[in-house]
Amino acid sequence: MPDSGSSTRSHRLGRGLALGAVVLVVVWVAFFDSHSIQKRLRFRQQHARLTAENDSLRRQIEALQEKLQSPPADSTIERIAREEYGMRRPGETVYRVEQ
Repeated sequence: MPDSGSSTRSHRLGRGLALGAVVLVVVWVAFFDSHSIQKRLRFRQQHARLTAENDSLRRQIEALQEKLQSPPADSTIERIAREEYGMRRPGETVYRVEQ
């Protein structure tokens, strides 16, 4: 008759090794694998940030394209020419006032 204590011990040892192996695999996948949970969370955050930035840039591009579609008014062009470039009409005297 075989010793039942020895077989129970080896059965427990096998379970302990299997459980240890499972824990080791879970820890490896969670922290050290190329697809670890930490990397996935970091990638998810980065993706959300880049998506928001992309949406913002798309809105900015649309606003700039709308500006390009409608030319500025003549009064705006004249104001910029006078203020930015110091241009004047023929016969006109320009006085600059420093503030």
